[in-house]
Amino acid sequence: MIKFSTLQEGDLVIVEFEGMRREGIVSRLDHEEKKACVETAAQEYWYGPDQMAPIPVDDNHLIHTLGFEKQDMGDHTKYLKGAFRIQVPKGGDFSHFDMWYREDRRQINYPMAVHELQNAYYQMTKVELSPELT
Repeated sequence: MIKFSTLQEGDLVIVEFEGMRREGIVSRLDHEEKKACVETAAQEYWYGPDQMAPIPVDDNHLIHTLGFEKQDMGDHTKYLKGAFRIQVPKGGDFSHFDMWYREDRRQINYPMAVHELQNAYYQMTKVELSPELT
């Protein structure tokens, strides 16, 4: 389940429809009904918060979905997208990591979801972090 107030258009989430789970992109929000229109590879449909789940930030989503470049630094790993940086401990433990853009530096001490990262990226850079679904 996703907290509706954390969603924004363009966010990547998992939706469940007829027993199948798919990744999709939030295309519209209805704040009165508390529903999100999510576009998946199969369809576009309105979902409530109980039909949506967050996607944990991981190496695969950073590189293949969000377009980050990976640099192995020995004792840690950096992910780069322009001037934006994410630094995680060796072994890809995304339950705590640092991210920064210019002078805005943040420490994350919980398993962040992809949509939360997208929203933080926008807050910090004023540029949308758009996923590319295949």
